[in-house]
Amino acid sequence: MKHTRKKNSRQKGSKTHGWGSMKKHRGAGNRGGKGRAGTGKRADTKKPTIINLFGNSYFGKTGFTSRSMKKVIAINVSQLQVMFEKGQVKNDIDLKKIGFNKLLGSGQITAKLTIKVDVASPRAIEKVKKAGGSVEVLKTNTE
Repeated sequence: MKHTRKKNSRQKGSKTHGWGSMKKHRGAGNRGGKGRAGTGKRADTKKPTIINLFGNSYFGKTGFTSRSMKKVIAINVSQLQVMFEKGQVKNDIDLKKIGFNKLLGSGQITAKLTIKVDVASPRAIEKVKKAGGSVEVLKTNTE
C-alpha cells in the first residue's frame, strides 16, 4: 500500500492552517446565530430595511392563536340574495359546498330559499323565514 501524505502536513508551522485570521475558524459560536438572529427589537440591532418593509410590528410577540378555534367563513343573507339574482345559486343551497360555514343576518332577502348551513344567527333564520324560505342548521349555535 502506497503511503500518501496527509493534506494538513503542508500546514505545519502556518499557525492558522489556511483559515486566515485567528478569529475565523472557530465553531458555530462565532456565527452569532442563524437567519435573522441579532435583528432584534432593542438598541442599534434594529434593522432599518426590515422596519421599512414590514413595519414595527415585525419584531416582538403579540397574543396567541388558539389551536382549537375553528375558522368562521360567514356569508350574509344580502349576499345570498345577490347570488340568487345573478343565477349563481338555486333555491336549495348547501352553503358548505360553496365554502361557507355560517349564515349572518345583515341586509335584506326576498328570495324563497332552502338553506343548509353549519351555524346560523337567529336574525338570519328570522329573515329567511319571513321571505318564505327555511334554514336547516346542521350544528347547534353555541355562540
